[in-house]
Amino acid sequence: MAGHKIYKMSFASVYPHYVTKAEKKGRTQAEVDEIIHWLTGYDATGLARVLDDKTDFETFFDQAPAMNPARREIKGVICGVRVEEIEEPLMQEIRYLDKLVDELARGKKMEKILRST
Repeated sequence: MAGHKIYKMSFASVYPHYVTKAEKKGRTQAEVDEIIHWLTGYDATGLARVLDDKTDFETFFDQAPAMNPARREIKGVICGVRVEEIEEPLMQEIRYLDKLVDELARGKKMEKILRST
């Protein structure tokens, strides 16, 4: 499967693209980090370690301190695919993150992005 190449990519190689996408739309790196924290449980120190260690996506998600159960509420299309219909668990986690960053860049309020009530 072609998607398996992304699993071995370092999270650090993609993270700047998430930040750039957000900043181009007037959002901040801090907001991207807040999304990552909400989704995975990584705090600032943990995220910095993952970035410094060039941790791959598979390990990034496997070692996430606390995957948020509310992530299952993330719905919609990213890269032409409905995230809720992705069968491969790791690819679904990656696309959840992609979708959250996309929502941020589209100007959605943080409360909505983080599925707050």
